[in-house]
Amino acid sequence: MRVGYGGGIPPNIGEGDRAAGADGIRENLDPSWMRGDPPWLDLFEVWLREALDARIPEPNAMVLGTADARGRVSTRCVLCKGADANGVVFFTGYNSGKGLQLADNPYASVTFPWIALERQVHFRGPVEHVSREETQAYWELRPRGSQISARASDQSRPIASRLDLEKKAADTAESFGGFDGGEEIPCPPDWGGYRILPEEVEFWQGRANRLHNRVRLTHVDHEWRIERLQP
Repeated sequence: MRVGYGGGIPPNIGEGDRAAGADGIRENLDPSWMRGDPPWLDLFEVWLREALDARIPEPNAMVLGTADARGRVSTRCVLCKGADANGVVFFTGYNSGKGLQLADNPYASVTFPWIALERQVHFRGPVEHVSREETQAYWELRPRGSQISARASDQSRPIASRLDLEKKAADTAESFGGFDGGEEIPCPPDWGGYRILPEEVEFWQGRANRLHNRVRLTHVDHEWRIERLQP
């Protein structure tokens, strides 16, 4: 963690795009790296793959920010379950805290915090439900235990104890033939996917002396505007 503020002139002052960061990587994030359709997609896929290769814990974890009708913001970590030209997808209960906030205010942000690589990617934009077909396809890929938990839990609602929660899960499992096998478990009607439709995407790359690299892409009038931001 960077906590110190060094004194004097930074050793790489005046080197421009040749200046290596504290991580020793000489290549500096640049607007020219934005390629593909949309132009953020190729670099995002490269950085995600490099996070996987670096064995970052939960590399598809992202911090999701939502706000209620009064503008009060909540954040939490969720798992990205899809990212393509159409946007970024995650799944949850529609009646969860985040689901209720998205019903009131269907706009969100997510951040992929690959801190060990000194990289972040931010997405911001309106949110829509994915189709029931897409939700069903993902549901069928989930482990049986995760399906049972999703059906048993009244997400974000209080419960008296851990024992009560485990009993709800056990009762749900029993109703479908057990944890290890039995009947097919149907997807709950109040559970499904959301897709963030990016209006703004920002890539962040940590550099020495907090002179970080930031590149923002903004979708305006059916085109992507790409610009470097000051740190």
